[in-house]
Amino acid sequence: MCLNGWGGKLYHKLLPFLVKQSPDILCLQEVVYSPATSKDWLTYRDGDHVLHQRANFLMDVENVLPKHTAIFCPAAQGVLWDGEVKIPSQWGLATFVSRSFPIIAQSQGFVHKSYSPHEYGKHPRSRSAHAIRVFNYQINRPVVIAHMHGLRDLDGKMDTPARAEQAHRLVSMAMGISEKTDPMIICGDFNVEPNSETLRILKQAGLKDLVTSRTKKGTRTSYYKKSSKNADYMMVNRHVNISDFSVCYEPEVSDHCPLVLEI
Repeated sequence: MCLNGWGGKLYHKLLPFLVKQSPDILCLQEVVYSPATSKDWLTYRDGDHVLHQRANFLMDVENVLPKHTAIFCPAAQGVLWDGEVKIPSQWGLATFVSRSFPIIAQSQGFVHKSYSPHEYGKHPRSRSAHAIRVFNYQINRPVVIAHMHGLRDLDGKMDTPARAEQAHRLVSMAMGISEKTDPMIICGDFNVEPNSETLRILKQAGLKDLVTSRTKKGTRTSYYKKSSKNADYMMVNRHVNISDFSVCYEPEVSDHCPLVLEI
């Protein structure tokens, strides 16, 4: 499963959904971790963009997936607010892997800029990515899975040199831990349109997108009010044997739809 978790804003719907689905591997973006507080909720402020977030969304998900290994990949530590009190908070993505799947290789790094230790920074901000190679005993072979949260540019989802570079870095990260015949899955909230250079770069690397080939509805829920509904993608190489794939429009557990792949 791949999902932008929206900082846990709909955690009361998301956590029961995760318990029911119990994905073997969960690629989760917009993960919040604030170890300096025991508060349940904090507020993110970025100009006129104000969002209530779970203060420790990382731990919320860990608690409902106790048989998973959680790997947190922060991109920055900035400030969330408890009223008018500043709380240091880390933000990034996380991968949750069922302990029945040995992690035999992994790569964590940045597809844009580097770790921002004292503030979230100016847009487009630092972006991390994570790639794992797990051994699947059911098919008796390794599988490579990588995900990122693509750049948010205040000017829109157009192609930019920075977006092209992040796509190349993501491919390089996944290829760096894989062997030639490994099934490979690359997913995430890429923040681009279907005709983007980002998807062309991934397709040139031998990957095909499952979202746009199966639906024209996009991947955003009714909580997202802007017109463009395209953001999230799941791409696979020719060695992935697909049993089922779905964009989950119900229940709405974020302003993004979960992408669920069975192989």
